[in-house]
Amino acid sequence: MVKAVVGANWGDEGKGKITDMLAQEADIIVRFQGGANAGHTIVNNYGKFALHTLPSGVFYDHTTSVIGNGVALNIPVLFNEIKSITDRDVPMPKILVSDRAQIVMPYHILFDQYEEERLGGKSFGSTKSGIAPFYSDKYAKIGFQVSELFDDELLKEKVVRIAEAKNVLLEHLYHKPLLDPEELLLTLHSYREMVEPYVCDVSAFLDQAIKEGKTILLEGQLGTLKDTDHGIYPMVTSSSTLAAYGAIGAGIPPYEIKEIITVCKAYSSAVGAGAFVSEIFGEEANELRLRGGDGGEFGATTGRPRRMGWFDCVASKYGCRLQGTTDVAFTVLDVLGYLDKIPVCIGYEIDGEVTTQFPVTAKLEKAKPVLKTLPGWKCETRGIKTYEELPENCRNYIEFIEEQIGYPITMVSNGPGRNDIIYRKSLLQR
Repeated sequence: MVKAVVGANWGDEGKGKITDMLAQEADIIVRFQGGANAGHTIVNNYGKFALHTLPSGVFYDHTTSVIGNGVALNIPVLFNEIKSITDRDVPMPKILVSDRAQIVMPYHILFDQYEEERLGGKSFGSTKSGIAPFYSDKYAKIGFQVSELFDDELLKEKVVRIAEAKNVLLEHLYHKPLLDPEELLLTLHSYREMVEPYVCDVSAFLDQAIKEGKTILLEGQLGTLKDTDHGIYPMVTSSSTLAAYGAIGAGIPPYEIKEIITVCKAYSSAVGAGAFVSEIFGEEANELRLRGGDGGEFGATTGRPRRMGWFDCVASKYGCRLQGTTDVAFTVLDVLGYLDKIPVCIGYEIDGEVTTQFPVTAKLEKAKPVLKTLPGWKCETRGIKTYEELPENCRNYIEFIEEQIGYPITMVSNGPGRNDIIYRKSLLQR
C-alpha cells in the first residue's frame, strides 16, 4: 500500500507532522522531490526538529528512510542533518539514497545567490539553496548523478567540461571568482565517501517492498501552488510538488498510489514572493503569525516571517483537485481559538466578476478576496481527542470549509505533537 502526503497550498501546511504520525504504521518513507530549500517541523518525544532532506519518519526504529531519485540531494546537508538528530539521542535511522538522485553542487548555491543579487527588486524570493540552478543543470543534462560518483574517468572529464561552461557566466555575467576543476573533483570524492554506504537501486527496492505488501509513505515538499506547472508561476519551486510526481520521483508505477493525504492549514501562510489573495497585514497578521504553528509562523529553513492570510477555499479546492486528494488533513486549528470572528475567502473578484476557479498568475495578481465571516469558538481546543467534543462553532468552521473545497476532512490537527490529532474517518483503521 502506497500513500502520499502532500501540501494543498504554498507549503508550510504541517506535512511533517502528518508524515511523522502516519509513519507509525508505515515501513518505508520516501522523499520524492525538492531539496533542502524548505523544512518540515516535527515535535515528538525526542523534542522539536526542523528536517530539510530526511523524510519525516526517521524517528521510528522500524522504518526505512529513502531519498528518491527526484530529490535535489545536497550531500553535506543530509549528513549534517543525520548528525543533528543522532546528537540528540535519536537512534541512527536506516537510510537509502537512490543511485539516480542528482547532487546539489556548491556552485549551484553560489549561482542561486548571484542571480537573486543580479535581479535585485525583480528576484524570485529564492531561499538561495541552489534549487533552480540544480534543476536547470539536471534538465540540461550537465548534473551529477549519484551513480557517477563511482566512475573516476567520467568525473575527471566532466568537471573540466562543466567548469568551462560555468566560468563564462561567472566571468562575464556575474563578475565572480571562477570554478577550479580540481577543487570540484575533490568535492565530489568527499561526497562519494559520505554517501557510499547508503547508495541503492531505490526503484528495485520499492518494487520488492510493494510485492511484499509493505506500507510506503511518499512525502512531498511544499504544496500545489509552488508546483512548476500548476502553481503561481514564475514564483514557484523548480520541481513538481504533486502526488502524481511521487511515482516518478520514487520510481514506482502511478497506479500503486492508493491514498493521497493533502494537508491544509486552518488559515493560510506562505514564505516567499508571489500572489496571495487572502493575505492580511499589520497587527492582524502579526498576531496570527505569533500565535501560529509551534512557536510562531517563521520558515523552518530560512527563519523568515511567513506571510499570513485567512483560509482560501478557492486555492485549497484547486490544490486538492490537482493532488488527486482522497483525504484532507486539517492542521493548526487550535491557533484560531482567540478570534471572535473568522473570515474565510470563498471566491475571487477579478475585473468585476466573482469566480471560485483558481486562475493563471496574470489574473491572480488582480484578484480580490470575497470573504465570508464565521463565528469563532473563543476557547482552547488542545487536548480534545474526539470530533464530537470540539465546540459547535469549531465543527461548523471545519464542515463549512469541507463543503467549499469538496474533499473530505478526515484528520484534524489541534496541536503540534504527534498525538494531537482527531480522526473523523480514521485512515489508520482502513
